[in-house]
Amino acid sequence: MRIIFVTGGVISGLGKGITTSSIGFLLKSRGLDVTAIKIDPYINIDAGTMNPYQHGEVFVLDDGGEVDQDLGNYERFLNINLTKDHNITTGKVYSAVISAERNGKFLGETVQIIPHITNEIKKRILEIAKKHDITLVEVGGTVGDIESMPFLEAIRQIKNEYPDKVLFVHTTYIPKLNVVGEQKTKPTQHSVRELRAAGIQPDIIIARGSEWLEDKTKRKISLYSNVKKNSIISAPDVNTIYEIPLIFEKQKLTEYILKKLKINGKKNDLLEKLKILVNNIKNSNRELNIGIVGKYTKLKDAYISHNEAFAHVSAKTGIKINEMFIESEKLENKNLDLLNNLNGIIIPGGFGSRGIEGKINAIKYARENKIPILGVCLGFQLMVIEYARNVLGLKANSTEFEKRTKNPVIDLLPEQIGINNLGGTMRLGSKKILIKKGTNAFKIYKKKIIFERHRHRYEVNPKYISKLENAGLIFSATDEERKRMEILELKNQFFIGSQFHPEFKSKLMNPSKLHLALVLSSIKLKDS
Repeated sequence: MRIIFVTGGVISGLGKGITTSSIGFLLKSRGLDVTAIKIDPYINIDAGTMNPYQHGEVFVLDDGGEVDQDLGNYERFLNINLTKDHNITTGKVYSAVISAERNGKFLGETVQIIPHITNEIKKRILEIAKKHDITLVEVGGTVGDIESMPFLEAIRQIKNEYPDKVLFVHTTYIPKLNVVGEQKTKPTQHSVRELRAAGIQPDIIIARGSEWLEDKTKRKISLYSNVKKNSIISAPDVNTIYEIPLIFEKQKLTEYILKKLKINGKKNDLLEKLKILVNNIKNSNRELNIGIVGKYTKLKDAYISHNEAFAHVSAKTGIKINEMFIESEKLENKNLDLLNNLNGIIIPGGFGSRGIEGKINAIKYARENKIPILGVCLGFQLMVIEYARNVLGLKANSTEFEKRTKNPVIDLLPEQIGINNLGGTMRLGSKKILIKKGTNAFKIYKKKIIFERHRHRYEVNPKYISKLENAGLIFSATDEERKRMEILELKNQFFIGSQFHPEFKSKLMNPSKLHLALVLSSIKLKDS
């Protein structure tokens, strides 16, 4: 058992998740069993009820856990499947401690932050860490945040208990002001000072900035932080995040970590495979414009799993994909000029009625003009609504948007009726799906049974399935009881929708099959 804690200073968004994932990848390239944990100091039990504008995408795991998007990064880089226990929140920790107190498990003690809260944090980390060679633990937020303090104290205690098995990595920001043209170390000095005030001395500093660190900058950071110069690692801006492990490897970060933790590793071919895939992304000679018609397009992180799925497709095919984010509300007045230069369209998931009519207009435009289109979750449901309206001629809608609609072609799942608590109550996680032979879906997946991740409350109303099928819409996959529709398609064009989220299982070395199929169909149409 070895544990590497990754903290961040100065500002959020520095790339702690990518740093954590990249270090994990490098250690996997040495044949080690690696996993990762994300600590989120917010009081929510999980990320399920958060608006994407506040916290980015909600990522869904096989076991139905609704978690921070960084767990998606861990899965994509490390090619592993995590569980909800790999996401520790303040809400989970306090809920468990308060529940134990109510049940008398503390035998009359005064329950306090130290030791009761910190013990619960340590227990959750160590239960996972003891099952693996190396566990990376990313501490969310920034050093100095009030909500992070119990977690910093807990990891300090773990270091004290396992001094030779714990390593601290601190990510920090090195700005370069155009006025003076000099890399500034003061933000790093302050964040390291905050960390040391919490009793934690970093072993490695990952310095984020637009450029590689200058030698004099490294020397200055080393002087003020008490971190060896060869343990101060540059993390400059890159074309693709999958280049970061290669940049770290070039600076001998892997060897330093293995030596510091006194653990042996044997090289495999992961790094060589990564070099080929990164080269494909950076040197694409063909390109496509794929429109992402969404409700949260002002924040790119809201659709990060789609972004990464397309990056995985680029790595496999060498096709550059220009993602064009289109706010669906702008399409509501049938102002469809924004769609003119697209080679393909994706309608991602979401909740609520805002922007829905714009998405439906985009689906109609793609269907009538035979532009390849993929609808995911809500996008799948809107494809059904669009077809019912414009092909069957029904005044159709979803009861999510119009409770008394005349034709509820999309309706609440039966098991959702009467549910009042919104957190963790949707149809969540990996579910078995049966694909019909002879369909486009079967050509894409090349198998009859697949497992994909879900996150929804509504479904195709069974009362309308035969009407839709008689009008030409094909439901090419269902759940294992053959009651719930999982994939829809049209026969002579790439018009495919999935009730599940294929982007959540996309990996760098195994891209989402539906995203890959959308890109291949789009490039074929463009080249014809």
